[in-house]
Amino acid sequence: MPRALHPLPWIVALFAVMLHPLALADEPAVNPLKSVKTFMCQLDDLDDPGAVDRLAKTGYDMLIIEPTFNIKGNEKFDVKAMVKTLHDGKPGRIVLAYLNIGEAESNRTYWHDDWHLATDPGGTSRPGYLLAPDPDGDATSFLIRYWRANWKRMFTNQKGIVSKIMDAGFDGVYLDWVDACDEDKVIDAADKDKVDPDKAMVDFITAIRKAIQDAKPDGLVVAQNAPFLIDSQPKYSSAIDGVAFEDTWFSGKDDADWDSPDAGDIANNDANEDSTGGLIREYQKYRQAGLPVFTIDFCVNPDNAARVYRESAGAGFVPLVTRASEDDITPTPPPGLPLAALPPPVPSVQVPHDLR
Repeated sequence: MPRALHPLPWIVALFAVMLHPLALADEPAVNPLKSVKTFMCQLDDLDDPGAVDRLAKTGYDMLIIEPTFNIKGNEKFDVKAMVKTLHDGKPGRIVLAYLNIGEAESNRTYWHDDWHLATDPGGTSRPGYLLAPDPDGDATSFLIRYWRANWKRMFTNQKGIVSKIMDAGFDGVYLDWVDACDEDKVIDAADKDKVDPDKAMVDFITAIRKAIQDAKPDGLVVAQNAPFLIDSQPKYSSAIDGVAFEDTWFSGKDDADWDSPDAGDIANNDANEDSTGGLIREYQKYRQAGLPVFTIDFCVNPDNAARVYRESAGAGFVPLVTRASEDDITPTPPPGLPLAALPPPVPSVQVPHDLR
């Protein structure tokens, strides 16, 4: 005679089946950046004839691009059409808008004609958050007190820059000059304002993330550079979806022409934590926090490019090797990217913009 089954295990199993969908609903969403195997960054000349179509036909999983409409003279640029074209070029592709949050740029539409940086000691800049010239010598860019409310509101209010970017159909933003918090003049100004510059940067990024997700709940934030920010601000990793770092192996001169030998191949000869090995160890902290890590290096020599792709991927990162000006599709694509993904350039009849 068969033994009677105890009812309790069956009841437990039944409840497990009934509750299974709820358990799935509570699981965190998968970060789509973790599926990105290749990416491309183009920050200039997207208003040239055929430039957007060329970029759309590439095989890259993610594109980081200059929105263009927020540059003076390009206010009528059809950014929605650009983003749609780039999305249509490869289903599932992620398209991020480049956004400089640590500097003010005089070629942007937000810049007023009466804005100026004080030239005399003790003078007053207009607006008051303008702080100092760009440390790399870019005459159109200025370090700022990014913790000031009027600067932050320009990005995060309901009709601000972030809202306009998301309305154009972008999947999120790619934040540049996060490492402004490391600049000596910024640190000194923050000290005078009784502000922690690292915490202020993370607070700013958190506010940007909220503005993005108010517009698009699954909107993404990728932050560039500032590798050591996670050490002083452990909560930083929860304010972003991914990180990108430049110049780990090779850098180039920002003002170098695309085909110039100065556009890349300047080896990282720093020591200790800023060496290639030291930076790789620092980047691993972001991977341990569950974030994908992207690297951007600048090479003209294809052997150097091959080294970067090999070593970056070997460390668990997603690499891109391009030229310092970032104004075209890289001629050194990741290994395995189909040649068909690199259509020939279209001759331009326009004067290129210098956004770097």
